Amino acid sequence: MIKVKAPAKVNLFLEVTGRRPDGYHDLATLFARIGVSDRLSLKRSSAPGIKLSVPGGSAGLPAPADNIVYKAAIKFYEAFAIKPAVEIKLEKSIPIGAGLGGGSSDAAAALLGLARLYKLPRSAGGRLMKIAAAIGSDVPFFMLDAAAAEGYGRGERLKVLKVSGRMPALVLVYPGTPVYTKEVYGRLKAGTKAGISANLRDFRELCRLVRAGGFVAGASGRIFNRLEEPVLPRHKAVRLAKARLLKFGADAALMSGSGASVFGLFNSGAKAARAAAEMGRMRGCKVFLTKFC
Repeated sequence: MIKVKAPAKVNLFLEVTGRRPDGYHDLATLFARIGVSDRLSLKRSSAPGIKLSVPGGSAGLPAPADNIVYKAAIKFYEAFAIKPAVEIKLEKSIPIGAGLGGGSSDAAAALLGLARLYKLPRSAGGRLMKIAAAIGSDVPFFMLDAAAAEGYGRGERLKVLKVSGRMPALVLVYPGTPVYTKEVYGRLKAGTKAGISANLRDFRELCRLVRAGGFVAGASGRIFNRLEEPVLPRHKAVRLAKARLLKFGADAALMSGSGASVFGLFNSGAKAARAAAEMGRMRGCKVFLTKFC
């Protein structure tokens, strides 16, 4: 049996730089892995086909045949001309519709787990990455053995970012109701050229600080997410979670991806623990005291 972790991510920066001919948007983003994760177990089966189970079920997940893990497995078997015969168990911890990349991470974990299960050579990595990019824009990031990466295009063009020095403590809050990506981009209004240019300068400086180990000293003020603009006015729970993180001492707070999760950055671990305890009293919220990893 193969066991694989599927970590969540947050976006420390996300700017929408334009609209693409294929209907997607061009992005400049900074992905960072965090210590909240799903888990997949995979084992070969004597019976043909792909059997996917989610112990205890998970509200909001599609039926097994429509699950992104199942779709990733189908594409894997097709690409490598292997007859499918596998049992996959998915244990969910990452909230659904939270902007944390849970589904994308699960898909990447399925591809990586199947590659290990069938002992594919390292030379198969390029084909696996092509499959990942075809499944979803965030999936390629989770294929990397990297704590952080710059993302461009749809987010699938990646540049690994080596993290130096100490990163802040992290309090992650899921306010209890999902925000749907299609709705967010449908309401998005493009930034001005001058505004986008200024934000991209901040993006480059943020990446430099992370590489140089100066995040705690100066990078918190440069985090940004363009998608907050269509979300915060219409989703009170997200807006309130961000405001309360700042009230309880976060040095900075930001929505991740298209929401609904919000994270607070804390230079003090003790302050982060107190804030997590306070945020845990909010009705309907899931709160994680975690770290970058």
